[in-house]
Amino acid sequence: MNTRSETGKLGEDMATGYLIRKGYKIIERNHREKWGEIDIIAKSPDETLVFFEVKTSKGDNVDKLLVNPEDQMTKAKMIKLKRTAALYVVQLDEEVNQEVGWRIDLLALTITPKDCVIKHYQNIS
Repeated sequence: MNTRSETGKLGEDMATGYLIRKGYKIIERNHREKWGEIDIIAKSPDETLVFFEVKTSKGDNVDKLLVNPEDQMTKAKMIKLKRTAALYVVQLDEEVNQEVGWRIDLLALTITPKDCVIKHYQNIS
């Protein structure tokens, strides 16, 4: 049996591997505040601080999914994510390179028995 939380953890693990291969330095995973959570916090190759939301869908066929992972990113989730990221920046200002700043990205993963498709949407806020 495969629960939603197991699928989410698998997606976050795969997203972390993807980011490392792309030259990102992982700072933290599953950062929690009372009103929200950030799945992955990382530094991009150009030193931008990036807050990642990871959405994962799992199925037998990419073309036959009922819901695409991108569709799971709601307006309410974006508001919580922005608030949580802004608080992180205020609390840990030393992590932010003032020349390049910070942004919020979405990683949308579709996992099938044969493949994993990762779509990286930058600066979604």
